[in-house]
Amino acid sequence: MNAPQPADGTARNRVGLWLARPLASFHLIVTIAVLLTVLGLVMVLSSSSVEAVATNGSAYGLFTSQAIFAALGLVIFYFALIVPVRVLRRFSFPAFAVTVVLLVLVLIPGIGTLSQGTRGWFVIAGVSLQPSELAKIAIAVWGAHLLASRRGDRSSAREMMVPLVPATLVVTLLIILQPDLGTTVSLAIIVLALLWFAGLRLRVFLTIVGTAAGLAVLLALTAGYRSARVRAFFNPGADPQGIGYQARQAKFSLADGGFWGRGLGQSRAKWSYLPNAHNDFIFAIIGEELGFLGGLAVIGLFGLFAYAGLRISLRSVDPFLRLLTATATTWIIGQAFINIGYVVGLLPVTGLQLPLVSAGGTSTATTLLMFGLIANAARHEPEAVAALHAGQDGRFGRLLRLPKPEQYTPSRGEPVRLDASRRADPGRIEARRAGTADRGGGTATRERQTPRGRTPQERARGQGRAAQPAAPRDQPPRQPRRRAGTTTNSRDGRTGERGNRR
Repeated sequence: MNAPQPADGTARNRVGLWLARPLASFHLIVTIAVLLTVLGLVMVLSSSSVEAVATNGSAYGLFTSQAIFAALGLVIFYFALIVPVRVLRRFSFPAFAVTVVLLVLVLIPGIGTLSQGTRGWFVIAGVSLQPSELAKIAIAVWGAHLLASRRGDRSSAREMMVPLVPATLVVTLLIILQPDLGTTVSLAIIVLALLWFAGLRLRVFLTIVGTAAGLAVLLALTAGYRSARVRAFFNPGADPQGIGYQARQAKFSLADGGFWGRGLGQSRAKWSYLPNAHNDFIFAIIGEELGFLGGLAVIGLFGLFAYAGLRISLRSVDPFLRLLTATATTWIIGQAFINIGYVVGLLPVTGLQLPLVSAGGTSTATTLLMFGLIANAARHEPEAVAALHAGQDGRFGRLLRLPKPEQYTPSRGEPVRLDASRRADPGRIEARRAGTADRGGGTATRERQTPRGRTPQERARGQGRAAQPAAPRDQPPRQPRRRAGTTTNSRDGRTGERGNRR
């Protein structure tokens, strides 16, 4: 008689059964996006109410703007969820070109708006737009398209980096001129993730990482405010009322929250003690009002998102979706790690926002766009495609009238390139055509090595004699068919023209 299973084993089995469902990844991404967006709206209202009253006379000023962008982001999330992959790839480069033009225009005085020492916003009818946030998405999508298009070729390091890296350097230069160090770090994360998941050789990748780290140190030490932040990180007590004030107040806020927190809306730091409490340092307000448990729940949500995003990337058969999903997941998790890291004092202050939680209209809308693209990739998993075409849409899919995703098929523009030594061997070409599977789907098949000069009969015998069945024992062996006008020498089987032998 079997012993009863413990409760934790039963719960683990239930979680495993739920994760085995075809649309489990899709439901995970949608749930995480909704939870983070709702949490962000609540915490923006709580952390910005005092400053909003002092500025506009209403506690809902910043919250209303954030809610509008969140609603716009949900609409963008829906369109990213239903856009066909071929359309996304087709318009990736035009979108990148538009963002470059916007980055140039925002630097022109009178067109771009200067705020907090950075000229990086357009203000249209009271609504601000940050083109650098759009540039991050454009590079991620266009870069995934470029590298996925080269998946069939044995591309060299130069072919993988050109034109992606030069184009990224142009965008980075335009963002440095604003200046905006945080967005520069995000761009570096995106490009490094693209090259890593595309399979760039480790030696070349480490060289690029070292070069990027050196440039980051150089940028951190050139400008006055950036070098002051670095000095404050290594020596927090040097200027506690100046450059180190914000970081110290964030730690005090976290310590004041304790394990359970002071309660939602009961923060003391938001009463003008912690600058940018609703934006860069909103995690400190979460720790103060919701305590250690609240901060741990936020970290857990981002950890669950990392698992879901990488799971979708591993289960995708489309190389473009695999690259885009892995890159977007790394970018969002990296940005969250940097934000939480400088709030708790592990990293220098860089100004990166906490995705979907910090106040910032353009950042919220663009992050929801990336969540929508990841959810779109989740619906393109092979098991999800089969389930959706079988009518297992679920209530959520039927409610939103989501179209059925298309099955991935390699395009004609992705041939397998042969070198000169293999083009002259028909046997190798036939073996490659017969035995090559989709390398982008993770099921690569080794090419059968066929020595030159072997006859088809010898190749058939080398493949298990499957091409020529054996003759029955009670029948004589089958004679080879002779051409008209030829004779056969019965001794050695050689053929010759009639009339040449007497």
